[in-house]
Amino acid sequence: MFRIIRLVMLCLITFVAGILFERQAHGERCTAKGGTMNGPICTGAVQ
Repeated sequence: MFRIIRLVMLCLITFVAGILFERQAHGERCTAKGGTMNGPICTGAVQ
């Protein structure tokens, strides 16, 4: 039973870490194009 709980917890931690990593990468791409982050949305970026 412990193995199942541990597996679920590790999957959850990995998922959250992936979401956080992707949000950071999105912010860096936005600022590299001259935009600013307004919450989760990039505004003012030039393509």
